Amino acid sequence: MRSYRSGFMKPHEIERHQSQPDQAEMVLHLDPSLFWFKGHFAVQPLLPGVAQLDWVMQYATTLLAPGWRFHSIQNVKFQAPLLPDTTVTLTLNWQEARQMLSFSYQRHDGEARHVASSGKIRLCR
Repeated sequence: MRSYRSGFMKPHEIERHQSQPDQAEMVLHLDPSLFWFKGHFAVQPLLPGVAQLDWVMQYATTLLAPGWRFHSIQNVKFQAPLLPDTTVTLTLNWQEARQMLSFSYQRHDGEARHVASSGKIRLCR
């Protein structure tokens, strides 16, 4: 069995921008061979919400909020499916005073971007 760190469960990171200590933006490619697409679903694979939230937490606690961990989901909206072989931008905004992490995934459609999911997660120490 492959480990999480092997990349089998993580997207391919194309670019990363962090212009502020509390903001980060990653451009990710969703490789069709990702573990998350296996059996979810047979007719049309799509990235499960739990995978999206896992990646949010991995990036947030590594880049923006080291030492913080998940407390609760304040809100989340899954507006459009994220399909295999798609490029997406994950945007993170950390408000330490409020202990609130905001995120959004935007799928790329040529030059246009469309929100696929977004939400707010409360973190704690």
